[in-house]
Amino acid sequence: MVVNITSIKTSSNGAWQGDNPLDFAFPLLIVQTTLILVVSRFLAFLLKPLRQPKVIAEIVGGIVLGPSAFGRNKYYLHRIFPKWSTPILESVASVGLLFFLFLVGLELDLNSIRRSGRRSFGIALAGISLPFISGIGVAIVLRATVDGADKVGFGQFLVFMGVALSITAFPVLARILAELRLLTTRVGETAMAAAAFNDVAAWILLALAVALAGNGEGGEQKSPVVSIWVLLSGVGFVAFMMIVIRPAMKWVAGRCSPENDTVDEAYICLTLAGVMVSGFMTDLIGIHSIFGAFVFGLTIPKDGEFTDRLIERIEDFVSGLLLPLYFASSGLKTDVAKISGAKAWGLLGLVISTACAGKILGTFVVAMMFMIPARESLTLGLLMNTKGLVELIVLNIGKEKKVLNDETFAILVLMALFTTFITTPTVMAIYKPARRISIPTHRKLRDLSNTEDSKDDLRILACVHGPGNVPSLITLIELTRTTKKSLLKLFIMHLVELTERSSSIIMVQRVRKNGFPFFNRFRRGEWHDRLAGAFQAYSQLGRVSVRPTTAISSLSTMHEDICHVAEDKRVTMIILPFHKQWIGRNGDEIVENVGHGWRGVNQRVLKCAPCSVAVLVDRGFDNVGSQTPGPTTSTVSQHVCIVFFGGPDDREALELGGRMADHPAVKVTVVKFIKKEGMASNGITLRPSQTKCTEDSYSFSTAIMNREKEKELDETAVADFRIKCDGTAEYTEKVASNIVEGVLAIGRSGDYDLIVVGKGRFPSSMVAELADRQAEHAELGPIGDILSSAGHGVVSSVLVIQQHDVTLAEEAPVSKILQTEYDKFKGDESSSTVKEISKDVV
Repeated sequence: MVVNITSIKTSSNGAWQGDNPLDFAFPLLIVQTTLILVVSRFLAFLLKPLRQPKVIAEIVGGIVLGPSAFGRNKYYLHRIFPKWSTPILESVASVGLLFFLFLVGLELDLNSIRRSGRRSFGIALAGISLPFISGIGVAIVLRATVDGADKVGFGQFLVFMGVALSITAFPVLARILAELRLLTTRVGETAMAAAAFNDVAAWILLALAVALAGNGEGGEQKSPVVSIWVLLSGVGFVAFMMIVIRPAMKWVAGRCSPENDTVDEAYICLTLAGVMVSGFMTDLIGIHSIFGAFVFGLTIPKDGEFTDRLIERIEDFVSGLLLPLYFASSGLKTDVAKISGAKAWGLLGLVISTACAGKILGTFVVAMMFMIPARESLTLGLLMNTKGLVELIVLNIGKEKKVLNDETFAILVLMALFTTFITTPTVMAIYKPARRISIPTHRKLRDLSNTEDSKDDLRILACVHGPGNVPSLITLIELTRTTKKSLLKLFIMHLVELTERSSSIIMVQRVRKNGFPFFNRFRRGEWHDRLAGAFQAYSQLGRVSVRPTTAISSLSTMHEDICHVAEDKRVTMIILPFHKQWIGRNGDEIVENVGHGWRGVNQRVLKCAPCSVAVLVDRGFDNVGSQTPGPTTSTVSQHVCIVFFGGPDDREALELGGRMADHPAVKVTVVKFIKKEGMASNGITLRPSQTKCTEDSYSFSTAIMNREKEKELDETAVADFRIKCDGTAEYTEKVASNIVEGVLAIGRSGDYDLIVVGKGRFPSSMVAELADRQAEHAELGPIGDILSSAGHGVVSSVLVIQQHDVTLAEEAPVSKILQTEYDKFKGDESSSTVKEISKDVV
């Protein structure tokens, strides 16, 4: 059915008046957009375990929705994606592409490209030239084999094929390197610099290709003079942007600096309009409009609040909504059925093998010439073979200019998909960056206290999600800073989730080294002003060395960053913020601070940490006391309670309490829970449970420990504490028949600003009684969970301590059985069927 596009209306009058919304432009666009987003997001979810970039899912989604799969149903294709709707869909998608290329220009720092040196330039040159030459050979074969390919001008077809095979997708490569933790290894840094060179060259070659393209198949060809004028105009446009617009944008960015309080909305709107005008100018010249947006992005200063605000305003909308439409439209134009017969599939194999061989071999040889080891050289070649984003743009322009017919377009799209898809798994298979050899360290506070050198530093790694965690963290750290000669070394790690936003890539480039976070002194632009300012002020107090860093990673691997830094910096304790935060001190109002995903980060750190771990449940800990505590403070401003039941974790909590008791502004009270005299033992035994879930059931250590020895260690620790802190701390024993109410009474009293408890992985008999209790935050252990859960009226902040001990590392949910049941059970079972957690928790 032939449709006159001029008769298409924007919106319908509704189904009640007999209109079908799918016959109108805007309702159909809504349906198309929704369908594309749903399918592409579903495919991205399926491909996530393979660590594939999102662009793969978006292209495949378009192919699935197009004539290759669903489009085989002609009714569906003509109803959902009719030909008359294609210009509308592509126009909307092109707006997203325009702004995305502006963001790509923002990512590329020309100064860093210039500093990257001969090595990166040489690798980029080889990675472009050899595939380009190979592309010319493939173009000759395609022209002789594919029907209709020879109807296009020879020169323009050669240029488009050469560009298609030689480019590297800079944004996609950055995403892959970030996912593989290679972004700032030597391989990653070289690949990024070479890709940046390659990206700039690709746009220049693309501008050349468009200038030479004419009107494609069957169209009137441009004269060489016209092409020269187009190229000269393009050079003049770039010169004007760099000489005139770049200083102007630097002035605009300066006007929008923090010193001027706020970013003027007029400058934001002016910049967004500049993207559109730049795109229009290059289209007017005869070069694609995306080239203008890309060059305009290069003119924006890379540091400062102005760039961050620009990214914040446009990135989510563009990358999340409009850009998938562009890649899906590429898939919609790809008909895999056009590749039919052994000859066509042979051509596909030829194109893929030529593209891979040219890029990998060219990069490998030049990298070896620069004395890069063979494994790293091969990895560089594989990384530089990433296509995806820029490739699709080139191919779409070629299709738009009718330089590429349907069969050639389909072959090249599948080539781009394949080369990008294999990058991540092959790199993971052949290359792992070298990690630093572990250095012996004090794994727990007890080790530090028992050392002969009393001047050994206390090293703490404190993690924060944002400025809201800072005041309470500073207060807690200050409590551990004694008046003795030992120095406190504080490593602050700002945890940031790696998202699909390209701004995350910019941050990753700034703050990663050797695949993991690195530490440096405060530099403007690295941290949010509030974070930097708070810790800068605190470090001035003396005997505190503060070093900040930022860890940017996906939540599933964030714990690796934390544990690596703890190992590398030889810290004694990691402090983690709880994933919930209380507002006020009534204990009832809860604010989700960073989301449930961060709970998993804490759980994995607790499981894998190379040192002791503390989780801070903040209920306004920063607001307590009338003044900031310091070494010369004469009045008590903080009240801390150490709840002691016994076991390794409780002994670590007691050790921390001993350090706090040395601080003149801190009043420490130790409350030891004991059984009522004459009360018979319950005879509780715990054994692993296969049916319980670790999310809502407490896990205890599977290690078999000597209960009598543990009891002796507990008594020794308490005795040492009382001798050491005589006169500076209070010690009381509390008899409680109901453990839960006894602990909650302390939390509800309001007498203490902070309650410190052990996680209790090897529980005392009293804690063991809580094993079958329904857990809300199982990772905190029974006592920590009781004090941290909502609705109990607890007003004190809570610090849950887990002592580092490799013998206690393995944990499992348990079932509680009484001794009488246990004896009967033991008489009926074989010795190999049950593994006890504790033989005699009595």
